Amino acid sequence: MSAPAPSPLEIVGVDPGQRPERQEEVLTSGALEFIAALHRRFTPRRDELLARRAEKRAEIARTSTLDFLPETAHVREGDWKVADCPPALLDRRVEITGPTDRKMTINALNSGAKVWLADFEDASAPTWENVIGGQLNLTDAYERRIDFTDERSGKSYALRPAEELATVVVRPRGWHMDERHLVCDGQPVPGALVDFGLYFFHNAQRLLDLGKGPYFYLPKTESHLEARLWNEVFVFAQDYCGIPQGTVRATVLIETITAAYEMEEILYELRDHAAGLNAGRWDYLFSIVKNFRDAGSRFVLPDRNAVTMTAPFMRAYTELLVRTCHKRGAHAIGGMAAFIPSRKDPKVNEVAFEKVRADKDREARDGFDGSWVAHPDLVPVAKASFDAVLGERPNQKERLREDVDVKAGDLIAVDSLEARPTFEGLRNAVQVGIRYIEAWLRGLGAVAIFNLMEDAATAEISRSQIWQWINAGVVLDTGQQVTAELARQVAADELAAIRAEIGENAFAAGRWQEAHDLLLRVALDETYEDFLTTPAYEILRG
Repeated sequence: MSAPAPSPLEIVGVDPGQRPERQEEVLTSGALEFIAALHRRFTPRRDELLARRAEKRAEIARTSTLDFLPETAHVREGDWKVADCPPALLDRRVEITGPTDRKMTINALNSGAKVWLADFEDASAPTWENVIGGQLNLTDAYERRIDFTDERSGKSYALRPAEELATVVVRPRGWHMDERHLVCDGQPVPGALVDFGLYFFHNAQRLLDLGKGPYFYLPKTESHLEARLWNEVFVFAQDYCGIPQGTVRATVLIETITAAYEMEEILYELRDHAAGLNAGRWDYLFSIVKNFRDAGSRFVLPDRNAVTMTAPFMRAYTELLVRTCHKRGAHAIGGMAAFIPSRKDPKVNEVAFEKVRADKDREARDGFDGSWVAHPDLVPVAKASFDAVLGERPNQKERLREDVDVKAGDLIAVDSLEARPTFEGLRNAVQVGIRYIEAWLRGLGAVAIFNLMEDAATAEISRSQIWQWINAGVVLDTGQQVTAELARQVAADELAAIRAEIGENAFAAGRWQEAHDLLLRVALDETYEDFLTTPAYEILRG
């Protein structure tokens, strides 16, 4: 009798005593073979495209500008449309986002939103338990075996009838992040291929049987060539698993400044699998700071909370996105409303509802077909804004927004803002940075801080602004110049304030000092780290 063939993938760095329950249901031999096939076929091209990102960034550093690509003018001028939208994605007027833990899975599916963005990326710290557990929770939800009772609170969680549940759109990790626990041919497998591969392998046919399909949000895309790679992944995966071509649908987050100049090209590359584009506002601001961090004072952003969606360069970005999507028959989805309500504080509740209402009213009037919220209580608020414009229509793709005429310079006209950096803005950046990173190091990717839902994108803005303000020699409203010494002092004060706020025992049980040190490292190092989650992943346990 011959010995069984060795697994094409090695599972490394996982303590046998801490192996997630039911891991074997996710890491079947078939699933591992599929991921190995994805890795061997597509990781070399992924690596080339990551190198290309660095070349693009070097070009921006030399020129301090961006423009639409002359070599793809024929795509922008061509007469083409994306594939017809599947019924399950026709109406996307409200989408809720959140990680794939068991409680969130049930609450998001039951929330009344049309879509749930099931997030393995910015709202999820990639512990092995989160990676495997999230996959199990999605499959369990489709099999309707996810109901449970919380042992601590005694509260029961159960799915509503199938017709009332949100449609799931999974967001895998970005191309830049590897999965350290899965190694193929001596190389870590990209997290994007792990998240996509496990979900697709186990659920594509199951979703078709349910009348839906494998739908994805693609994060951190920086060029149409990266979209082309995703399209090749989709084609290969559908053939491999015997799924009809065109079953996959992908919505691309336009959350990098370089992608904003390639919206039409991105849709074109994915046209047989494209569902739409999303205005990922927080990562977009981070990307502007990252790419133009050393381009002089005209690219210095003020306090992050002072940069609203009514800023001229942000209006240019969102209006171009709506026009581009509707011209090509795709959905335009608005960005995250980070404000979250409080069930204990009516005043906080009132402010959150009003902020979200104004944000969603503007998006609906501008032609967006739907938008994001971060909390179930905000679903009715956003729904009302889009109901007022859409009525019984599932979307407003017929609004072509031919009145929009965005020039290349409009997208980077950061100096059109009147607001300027303040000391309170610096302190807030430090506060959010430390508090978010500490939670991330404990395995939490979406965290409520000061009545805002923070994820990796907002933490990235915070640390990038500190870096930029120091290197640009910014003078604050107090007359102080932002220096490394000032940032260290503010961080020390914040750490002491947290210790006093939560007490010695809770402080010692947390990872506060590590979070403080990591924030200062990525904010003060002369060499700018592209993503703070890369060094954070090195010290993430599990």
